Amino acid sequence: MTEREKRSRGEKWKNKRAQSPGRGTLKQRVKTARRRSASSTNWLGRQLNDPYVAAAKNAGYRSRAAFKLIQIDDRFGFLKRGGFVVDLGAAPGGWTQVSVERTSRVYKTDIPNVLAIDRDDMDPVTGARIVKMDVLAPDAPTLIKQYLSGDVRVVLSDMAAPATGHRQTDHARVIALCETGLALAMDILAPGGTFVAKVLRGGTEHELLAEMKRHFGAVRHFKPQASRSDSAEIYVVATAFKGC
Repeated sequence: MTEREKRSRGEKWKNKRAQSPGRGTLKQRVKTARRRSASSTNWLGRQLNDPYVAAAKNAGYRSRAAFKLIQIDDRFGFLKRGGFVVDLGAAPGGWTQVSVERTSRVYKTDIPNVLAIDRDDMDPVTGARIVKMDVLAPDAPTLIKQYLSGDVRVVLSDMAAPATGHRQTDHARVIALCETGLALAMDILAPGGTFVAKVLRGGTEHELLAEMKRHFGAVRHFKPQASRSDSAEIYVVATAFKGC
C-alpha cells in the first residue's frame, strides 16, 4: 500500500467515527479502586463510558434520564405546549427540565407549567414549581391538588425504590410506586391525559394493567434506547384517559 493510499484510508476512518459518536472509541478505565466497592467501581466505569452521560452534560441536563423521557415523548407525543405536567420522583430534575422545554407556553406567564415533586431536596428549575413531599404520605394527594394551576395533561413517575438485589422484592416495590402514581393520576388527570411510569422487565402486574386498560384508551410498554441494555427497567405509557 502506498503512502497516499494509507492517508486516504485514515481519512475515511476518521469520517466514519465522526458520524457514529460513541462507537469505535477506547473505553476509559477507572484508574484506582482503592477503598471502593466492586459495585461502585463498576458503576463509575459505566458512567465514564456512557455516551448519554456526556450528552446530558453537554446539553445542560441534570441526568442522563432526561434522554429517556425525550425518547418516550418522541415515540408517543404527549408533552404538548401549554399542557400542565406533574412529575413524581422528580429529583435531580432531568425529566422536569425536558417537561418544561416541551410544554412551556409560547407566551410566557408567571404560572409554572410543571409541578415537580420529590421527598429529597431539588434545585430550582425555571418554569417549574418544586415541592418537597413524600407522595406515599396519606395526605399527599390532597396537598398536591393545592399546587395545581391548570388541567393536568400528563403525570410522570420515574420513582424507584432502592434495589435489594432480590428480583421479586424489587419488582414488588416498583409496582407499588406505580400503583401510587396511577391512583394519583386517575384523581387529577384531565380527560385525554397521559400517565407514564417506570416498571421492571416483565411489565406491569396483571391487575394493575387491567386497571389501566379500563381507564385509558391505550396502554403500552416501551424501553427507550437511553435505558441501559442491562437494566430491567421499562416504562408503561397509558394514553387517552377516559376518566374514572
